[in-house]
Amino acid sequence: MNDTVRLVICDDHAMVRAGLLALLSSDPAIEVVGEASTGEEAVSLAAALRPDVVLMDLQLGGGIDGVEATRRVLAGPGESHVLVLTTFDTDTDISRAISAGATGYLLKAEKPEELFAAIRAAAAGRPALSPPIASRVMAQMRSPLPQLTDREQDILDQLGQGLGNREIARALFISEATVKTHLGRIYAKLGADTRSGAVAIAKERRLLR
Repeated sequence: MNDTVRLVICDDHAMVRAGLLALLSSDPAIEVVGEASTGEEAVSLAAALRPDVVLMDLQLGGGIDGVEATRRVLAGPGESHVLVLTTFDTDTDISRAISAGATGYLLKAEKPEELFAAIRAAAAGRPALSPPIASRVMAQMRSPLPQLTDREQDILDQLGQGLGNREIARALFISEATVKTHLGRIYAKLGADTRSGAVAIAKERRLLR
């Protein structure tokens, strides 16, 4: 039985990839079989090489981001697992990555031995989370669903369809100023800072009708 973990690195910074390659090469139980600088490349390599783990950054410059790349990797052939390795630790980023199917979520500030352990855990299909991320996930699970008014729910549903403020105002026969007021309340209740963040959280928590 081969216990070596076959891994693809996906990061848009060449120096980061080189550093990870040098670090991971020090562990004989990990074999880096490919490197990708874009989400599209990661998807192609995962399909062609069938690695055990794809080490995925979230922000990848142009093209699809790490979350969409994660979805496509997992929807493709093979049984690869995705371990997110990033500097981003917002609730929205965490929710989107986990909802996309990532097996683990690790911060780049973690120690090398924690990265090695997370890679082995991900290869076995076990969750691997940085301690701060695990705390965030538990907090999200413990928090009750936000209580939205009927009007706030209507606006959130329209937001989920990709409509802008003017379009929402026309659809609901209210003013744009009223839409903006309700959006502020929706953001506060969801703990979001942006429209896309609110939609991502709403989808993850199944708040859209």
